[in-house]
Amino acid sequence: MNKLKKGDSVIVIAGKDKGKKGEILKVIEPNKLLIANINLAKKHVKPNPNKQESGGIIEKEMPIQISNVMILNPISKKGDRVGMKTLENGKKVRIYKSSKEVIDI
Repeated sequence: MNKLKKGDSVIVIAGKDKGKKGEILKVIEPNKLLIANINLAKKHVKPNPNKQESGGIIEKEMPIQISNVMILNPISKKGDRVGMKTLENGKKVRIYKSSKEVIDI
């Protein structure tokens, strides 16, 4: 089970976007993430008549290392580490390390 999943709110802790918050769009195995409006790069695109795309310069999210982000704890509004816990019914869940609260059920 991965510690970060699609849809999680995260905060960037290192790099040019340090301190910014965003939501995970895609997890690229084994250790990269695509986060909304984080690590944007300008990409030059040629016009494509088959797909009715106009050319120009677009801004696109680029992958960021998973080690440069932390999950956002909604209670403390800070980055938090993620731990694993097995419930009494045998299901494995993720928890916040600081408060021992369950992230998802």
